[in-house]
Amino acid sequence: MALSASQLITIAALGLVSLSTYADVSKSKIQHHVDPETSIQSWILHDDGVEVELIQISPDQARGFFLGRGFDRKDADFYAESCVLATIVRNKSPMTVSYDLSNWRYAAPDGARRRLKLKDDWLHEWQQRGVSKSAQIAFEWSQHPSKQTLARNDWNQGMTTYQIAHGGTLDLTVEWNKGGKRYVDTIKGARCAK
Repeated sequence: MALSASQLITIAALGLVSLSTYADVSKSKIQHHVDPETSIQSWILHDDGVEVELIQISPDQARGFFLGRGFDRKDADFYAESCVLATIVRNKSPMTVSYDLSNWRYAAPDGARRRLKLKDDWLHEWQQRGVSKSAQIAFEWSQHPSKQTLARNDWNQGMTTYQIAHGGTLDLTVEWNKGGKRYVDTIKGARCAK
């Protein structure tokens, strides 16, 4: 089952609060789910009222999504070479939550820690490759915002990319700020779709 455009596209870029206190992450819990009809896997980190969910997007889904939004085959294929995950962040706590994806890191199968290739990195790439402005706008709206502040019961979603092979696994370390504390937690063993 392919994710709908509305599931992949919700955006509101707001400011980031930078705080330095670390919070205890002992309340975290990871849930892994495999859809019985599609075999699409997802992982949800639950940590003190904050949820971070990763959902597999297959190379064919990523390719088709961008072919339908004005990308030529070469550029859609180039994007689909990356490991693409739909990423949803929900704030179920009573306090405001802020995060910046530039602070998130993932460990590849070789153990190397890497930063995510973010929306602005991709937009620069698309400009260099001569992708049309309308396709770039569609792309921009499909990607997870780099910085976000969520009030109680707010959430947002979009695509994030990782430079690992399809079928490979990664450990994603996420961080956010809430109530004057910096939280850090890891979703281990997320697998890229084939």
